[in-house]
Amino acid sequence: MTDSPASALDRLLRGTVDCVSPDELKQKLERSARTGVPLRIKAGFDPTAPDLHIGHAVLLMKLREFQELGHHVLFLIGDFTGMIGDPTGRSDIRKPLTTDEIAANAATYAAQVFRILDREKTEVVFNSHWMSALGTEGMIRLAARQTVAHFLDRDDFKNRMEKGVAIHLHELLYPLIQGYDSVAIRADVELGGTDQLFNLLVGRDLQRSYAQEPQVVLSLPLLVGTDGEKKMSKSLKNAVGILDPPAEMFGKLMSIPDSATATYALLLTSLPEEAISRAHPRDAKAQVAEAITARFHGEEASVKAHEEFDRQFSRREMPAEIPPFAIAPPHPARLSTVMVAAGAARSESQAKQLIRAGAVDIDGGAVSDIFCEVLPAGQILRVGKRFYCRLVAG
Repeated sequence: MTDSPASALDRLLRGTVDCVSPDELKQKLERSARTGVPLRIKAGFDPTAPDLHIGHAVLLMKLREFQELGHHVLFLIGDFTGMIGDPTGRSDIRKPLTTDEIAANAATYAAQVFRILDREKTEVVFNSHWMSALGTEGMIRLAARQTVAHFLDRDDFKNRMEKGVAIHLHELLYPLIQGYDSVAIRADVELGGTDQLFNLLVGRDLQRSYAQEPQVVLSLPLLVGTDGEKKMSKSLKNAVGILDPPAEMFGKLMSIPDSATATYALLLTSLPEEAISRAHPRDAKAQVAEAITARFHGEEASVKAHEEFDRQFSRREMPAEIPPFAIAPPHPARLSTVMVAAGAARSESQAKQLIRAGAVDIDGGAVSDIFCEVLPAGQILRVGKRFYCRLVAG
């Protein structure tokens, strides 16, 4: 570890919202520097979907900073908590996952996280290992260390009580188990989003009750999605996936509102804040999009994605490669039906709305007739700014 504890502290606090507490973190860093014993850094991820997005990368990149300072990261997959469903921020009950769904999703995580984390300094752990061993008696003894009143004081539970929305007993177990995870792995520091602060602090409480030194809690901002309003989520279709191809990733990042550019730069790049704030909004966004795409796909792929974006959108040129779409007989076929089959619209109704809005053209000519029919003659269909395909016979 080459950084002094003071400079390491400054680096680690960059971009964070809460730190409980900076003095404790400084003491832990000083002790680690003195003894040569790395800190144990924890972050948990419930395998609720097979793909991680760059909202998850905010935490992963902070974990990577700890690794670069010489510390040991415990990447915790919540295969046990995933069966409960995290109630955080929910106005209703979250559907628990089955063991098969959890296993399938968790299997994809390792390949994705090591695009950011150092494999040699990362330990992947599953909380089912110690929770299954805890047993019924152990669970009862664990539950005795917290009060119902304390848990019901959470904003999300309080709001549901005021609205008369049911709170199921298993949901109260979630923060308890997440907190016990910190006890089981003897975490020195735990990271999470700002919406996880209550759960992270439960870990501190439980560690004290088990006569352990309480973990330092670091919370990081929740990354808004490409809509610029809601938390990034695959289910809301506003996410940029870690596994998205370079051109798709770059294009999605260029679609974020200007107001979100500085946040993306702060949380996902090392670009100087002053340079981003002074640049023209479009140039700033392009810098951020290129830096983020390069982090996941490399500099060469990022530059090519940028060039492709400029070719397609800035200079109004078509993509270099346009995929074919085979129209099944009979021919001709209703254009709105073809758009749905090709994935350019969710429904016939939306396809017709896009046509009425002037968002559809064939070989450069705008289409305005919602009952238009097409033949598979190799013509190019464009829908909106991004969708292109070449119509061929099926």
